Amino acid sequence: MDSSTKILEFVNQAQSIVITSHKSPDGDSIGSSLALYHILKKWGRNVQLVHPDPAPSFLHWVVGQEQIIDFETKHEQAVAAIQKADLIFCLDYNHPSRVGDQMQPFLVESTANKVMIDHHLHPADFCQVVISESTACSTCELIYNWIKDVNRLDDIDETSGACIYLGIMTDTGSFRFPSVSATTHEILADLIRRGVKHYLIHEAVYDTNTVDRIKLRGFALSEKLVCLNDIQVAYAFISEKELEKYNYQKGDTEGLVNQILGIQGIKMAVLFVEKDGKVKISFRSKGDYFVNELANAHFEGGGHAYASGGISTESLEKTVEKFVTFVKDFIPKA
Repeated sequence: MDSSTKILEFVNQAQSIVITSHKSPDGDSIGSSLALYHILKKWGRNVQLVHPDPAPSFLHWVVGQEQIIDFETKHEQAVAAIQKADLIFCLDYNHPSRVGDQMQPFLVESTANKVMIDHHLHPADFCQVVISESTACSTCELIYNWIKDVNRLDDIDETSGACIYLGIMTDTGSFRFPSVSATTHEILADLIRRGVKHYLIHEAVYDTNTVDRIKLRGFALSEKLVCLNDIQVAYAFISEKELEKYNYQKGDTEGLVNQILGIQGIKMAVLFVEKDGKVKISFRSKGDYFVNELANAHFEGGGHAYASGGISTESLEKTVEKFVTFVKDFIPKA
């Protein structure tokens, strides 16, 4: 029995299904979770969404977002849902640590069948059924493919289709990354035929800037941007005090690293953001610059060749200094 058929068998047998995704939700984690949620509800299944923390405000428009039980603010409800579940979907992550320290023990200790659908490298062995394809542009693309494999494409409507479109759009940088294939565009075309209004999704995600958010981005790009032109690398760093100065809200730095990558001649862009005693690092690249190797080697991270994340418990200054010291080791040799 192939993985797609086995997942459908699990779904049909389950009495209580929980959909989980990674900490610090993004468009693909929210999109894949809600797309699957809407499909399973249409099939008459008992399903709940449990995420480690709330989604940023620019994703609150997604239909069904209010149904997400986040572990951070609804701890008891989230624990009860996980403990009751006999099937847990693990979407857009491939290691239990990605749900965060608080939620991880409950996920690991659950005796429910677990299904992983993900597109990151090096999946851990903690699920009974795994669909792991690192060549896929997004988990949403894999959700679409699974629905297609089980011959239920006609169950995708405008609502679930918009969720899939959201994940593909955001995880490909609006279709700019090499992971986008002809098949990806065929999926997008099918979603539009099914009623998805693609232009409204772009507006909902990208046309929601507040004055403070614009000022923060302007400050970061004008005052905190460093270009290492000799190695075609650029980075910016923002302290917690600077975030507070501009009334930071979750999601305000989303996409900023892509703007840095857009600088002419730059092939690697990095954004360092200090928050809650840690430094969150976003890596983006193109061409023959592979940021996942750098993130994994020095910043407890990883991800895709051209889009990765990392974390540092050192100070912002020491973290940036460490990056500058090691980045040249990961630059392609002429």
